[in-house]
Amino acid sequence: MEKGRILLAVTGFHPQRWRELLSAEREVVLEPDGASDPSITYAVVWKQKPNLLSSLPNLRAIFSIGAGVDHIFADPGLPDVPIVKVVADNLTQYMTEYVVWRVLDHHRQGLLYRSQQPKKIWHEPQQRPAGDISVGIMGLGSLGRAAASVLLSLGFAVNGWSRTDKTMEGVATYSGEAGLIPFLKATDILVVLLPLTPETKGIINYGVLKELRKRNGLGGSVLINAGRGRLQKDADILRALDDGTLKEASLDVFEVEPLPKTSPLWGHPKVFVTPHAAATSDPVHLAPIMLRQMDAFERGEKLDNLVDRKAGY
Repeated sequence: MEKGRILLAVTGFHPQRWRELLSAEREVVLEPDGASDPSITYAVVWKQKPNLLSSLPNLRAIFSIGAGVDHIFADPGLPDVPIVKVVADNLTQYMTEYVVWRVLDHHRQGLLYRSQQPKKIWHEPQQRPAGDISVGIMGLGSLGRAAASVLLSLGFAVNGWSRTDKTMEGVATYSGEAGLIPFLKATDILVVLLPLTPETKGIINYGVLKELRKRNGLGGSVLINAGRGRLQKDADILRALDDGTLKEASLDVFEVEPLPKTSPLWGHPKVFVTPHAAATSDPVHLAPIMLRQMDAFERGEKLDNLVDRKAGY
């Protein structure tokens, strides 16, 4: 199978480093030579322009630069070729670090201590052991399972919820619509790592948040969203924080990104904001994985980490 060119179609960041690394083995272009460029065999994308890929006759596969693939499905002219999602050790490590960092910060009363420091208040609140705190992870894919493993090693009780039945040693698992409320009622710190699909859009709303366990060792329930911004309703999170339904929140993703300067989430005393930085895609690690997949595919081998089009992830 002859090597064709890679179309690198990204928006929102500079493509130069990706282009340099992919060009080590293949010719890379930022635009096709016309709508029906026959030389393009692979597309490496992030929020590509609509219909850019629709008429490329020799396109064999699409690779997502980020962990999410909802941006690919937003293209109305998406061709019927395999879509490969990112699964890489360093990306998993970054996400695990973020989740564990935020869980520990909430568990060890970080917000309270930060509020005390400028007031020079010397006060130690009661600290409960990790085993008294239940962390519920929505999304038991590779990222969720890695985070769950580390949290278990630290002594936390861990629950998991997913759309379909999944099991993991040491984790109390729930699934589907019937399992959602029982999962929430057993959860003190809710960690959201779900993919964005039509079924999960807006799932983190006030009705869901009010089902979290409030009488717990933390003095209230906590939300951590490091998944996708449109999984949540920003206004519902604010409502839940203001009326005490939520004690605190750590948010890495938002309905609109960058988060508008007018958003009250920026200055809310109970919110910790990061700029979609939980697990940044590193081209040094990811570009070689993509190139190896392309080579293997051309040898007749199957692509790894294929997206299920019906499920949307």
